[in-house]
Amino acid sequence: MKVYLKQIVERLSRYLSKIKTFYTNSVRKMYLAGLVVFSVLFVGCCGSEPLRFPTWFKFGAASSAYQVEGAWNVSDKGESIWDYLVHTRPEIVAGGGNGDVACDSYHLWRRDIQMCEELGLDTYRFSISWSRLLPSGYPNIISEDGKNYYNNLIDGLLEKGIEPVVTVHHFDLPQSLQDLGGWANPLIVDWFTDYAQVVFSLFGDRVTYWVTINEPFILCEGVFPLFLAPYYDDPNIGRYLCNKNVLVAHAKAYRMYDDLFRSKYNGKLSLSTLFFWFEPATPEDEEITDLMFEFWEGRYAHPIFSKEGGWPVKLEKNLADNARMEGYSHPRLPPFTSEEIDLVRGTYDYFALQHFTSRLVRRLRPGERNPMWPLIGSSEMGIIMESHPSWVSVNDWFAIWPQGFHKQLNWLNTTYDLKEIFITENGIPLGPDVDDTLRVEYHRSYLEQILQALHEGVPITGYTAWTLMDNFEWVSGYTVQFGLYSVNFTDPMRTRTPRTSAKYYANVTRTRML
Repeated sequence: MKVYLKQIVERLSRYLSKIKTFYTNSVRKMYLAGLVVFSVLFVGCCGSEPLRFPTWFKFGAASSAYQVEGAWNVSDKGESIWDYLVHTRPEIVAGGGNGDVACDSYHLWRRDIQMCEELGLDTYRFSISWSRLLPSGYPNIISEDGKNYYNNLIDGLLEKGIEPVVTVHHFDLPQSLQDLGGWANPLIVDWFTDYAQVVFSLFGDRVTYWVTINEPFILCEGVFPLFLAPYYDDPNIGRYLCNKNVLVAHAKAYRMYDDLFRSKYNGKLSLSTLFFWFEPATPEDEEITDLMFEFWEGRYAHPIFSKEGGWPVKLEKNLADNARMEGYSHPRLPPFTSEEIDLVRGTYDYFALQHFTSRLVRRLRPGERNPMWPLIGSSEMGIIMESHPSWVSVNDWFAIWPQGFHKQLNWLNTTYDLKEIFITENGIPLGPDVDDTLRVEYHRSYLEQILQALHEGVPITGYTAWTLMDNFEWVSGYTVQFGLYSVNFTDPMRTRTPRTSAKYYANVTRTRML
């Protein structure tokens, strides 16, 4: 145990010496002390030898269609909401970038598979572009070129022994459907179900793990308060209409898979949920923190994963009271009918968790500026989110606190009756440096929490690093990098270079050890 602990301390000391340009000495020492204490406890409770991940545990990496594919107008591809936004309002994106070429994965998919192979991945998660596969947005036209691209990618992965994990929809709605109201229009339920049926029929024979809709929270909460395309300024009504429609659309697609495909393919379906861990800033903030869990996570998880179904009761009442006080004649959060509660409840085969960071929660003080939703707080709920001074902060919304991840995993395991948790995204936004030692430590420390949670009986079956390579990060453009591989976006060949984190992750997948 002493030898193992000494190795941990030496490794952390080397790591912290490399990040001295980013953080003060006091913060680095505090972070080192915390990690050493955790290592002592971890080794003490779990044995003198480092634990290994089980052979059945799946290591992967992820991307999404608009962020990497490029080829925005190649062949008969239709226009997506992101194509429309970046071409009509380029000033919205940092640096004026767009995804017209991005990583050019539409043409360089063989290199993407090669990177997955270099990393020793068990899975690669990617998404289907709705407007590439169905140029009109409807199933009346199926693009042969779009179908061939995804067939080539899926078959190429399988040839290398890499399992495709496929997201049906990842933020890139066809513009033709957005023109009719998009996710605020209840007809989106049928549009999405029709699209999903095409996807399942074309690729379901080779795909086991499906994510129907990526991060509904960000899809709804990020769109209507001017955060993502289509960039609508309607925070009071639109996001709540979207909230219900996205859950019913997922449920209809899940039930359709049950009826038409499960007996043939026996796949596993879920939607991916973005969860931050919320910690009360003071004991007086515990009640508001519980409400924040319901407001952020409960609205998108409780209707599906709880035994009761429907909206969280306390939150539904709180939002209805707020609406009345603000002069609305009806609740802004549309109620579920009893039939809809039954339709949505239980529409999952596993829990797809996306976790990046933790936040302290406190009440908004009198005269304090309204926080930016959804990353800094909620003026509607009177809540501010911030980082603890002892956490290593990367930006104004992102800090490293792996213990919060551990708390999140245990909270999920005790709150819902889950048989499987698959982590479908976890990563850190940093700069362009290839020597990304902070990313190495981020992944190592969060993977360590998974090992501990596994030891405690939490049913985690896989981990997915976000992201395989640098890409177009929505309104941040190319100013933020999450990638295990660096991408040279000024090179027409979009050269990919493994970062230090890629080499570290490859060693983890090979040895099953940290």
